[in-house]
Amino acid sequence: MIGQKGAPSKFGGIETHVTELATRLVRSGNDVTVYSRPWYVDDRSDKFNGINIKILPSINTKHLDAISHTFISTLHACLFLRPDIIHFHGVGPSLLSWIPKVLRPSTAIITTFHCIDRGHAKWNAFARWVLKIGEKFCIKFADATIAVSHTLVTYISMQYGKRVNYIPNGITSRRVTTDDILLNPLGLRSFGYIAMVSRLVKHKGTHTLISAWKLARQKRPDLLKDLKLAIIGGSAFTDDYVKSLHKQAEGDDSIVFTGYQRGDALQALFAGAKFIVHPSTSEGLPIAILEAMSYGKAVIGSDIPENMEVIAEHGLPFSTGNIEELSDRIIELASDEMLAASIGHAAREFVEMDYHWDDITKETIDLYTKQVELREGVLAIR
Repeated sequence: MIGQKGAPSKFGGIETHVTELATRLVRSGNDVTVYSRPWYVDDRSDKFNGINIKILPSINTKHLDAISHTFISTLHACLFLRPDIIHFHGVGPSLLSWIPKVLRPSTAIITTFHCIDRGHAKWNAFARWVLKIGEKFCIKFADATIAVSHTLVTYISMQYGKRVNYIPNGITSRRVTTDDILLNPLGLRSFGYIAMVSRLVKHKGTHTLISAWKLARQKRPDLLKDLKLAIIGGSAFTDDYVKSLHKQAEGDDSIVFTGYQRGDALQALFAGAKFIVHPSTSEGLPIAILEAMSYGKAVIGSDIPENMEVIAEHGLPFSTGNIEELSDRIIELASDEMLAASIGHAAREFVEMDYHWDDITKETIDLYTKQVELREGVLAIR
């Protein structure tokens, strides 16, 4: 696995995807190596859940971190690991998916198209151009390409005339009780807050949520006076944006920034929320929404196509960027606990049926096996 920041996942949808997938691949008897960046990992152990963790350096800047680490990792994989499969995650890392074709032509190349990254507000014009090339290489040099949403399958078909494999992001079934011992140090109490779980980057729309929250409190101070907004996540080379969010929330003690959370603390934050809001303007297939649903939480989400795949019938959409409408949605769910509970219950059943990591891993193994057999000529003989 190449392209992710590392494993085990601390934050980030791709990192969660890789950790969950790799863990299950190992349980199925596969030998899996996940390349990790030094700044991302806390534990320098070379094993996690049976996964081989290989920590290699990167140039830790906004524009060079991913590509420098991908380059070094790809060379290491080709020259030393010599694996059956190299799996590149993301269109940026897929820029280098041609290297194994030269150095290790017997290796099958899989790429996963996680998101149309060039649409993210944090990138300048040159970076967007490079990411556009990454999209092309993600399709061109892979023996098989995976797209994590039906929206991306359609996009790739229309832009590049290529049929790809739909294998979505997933969830693990959750039955977690609330835990105020973990919430209280953050200034929160069970069911006394609504939450957003995300990296604090502009396209996730945190600024929109803060404005909508303030407006909702102006409209219904009686309803929301005892509730808080918990913003769970931190910077991703976006310190200026994070500063602007804190400035936007200045003087409002109902808005709590928890920073990045994981493990038991993150589970407690999901479990204790009244409902979840995800106001993003660009996604692949948002793991944060799927995870919220796995906890039985109702989700208010922007109506971009990638979100609508999961919330159209099992959530509460609002027009992307519409602060007025989002404030009304917040009031609607906060004032009707039965509605929030019923949406959350149906959402949990939906994702457990259609988006479970166990099923996704089986589909991925089938794809891997097919590509290895094609490389070895087994399918041709059949």
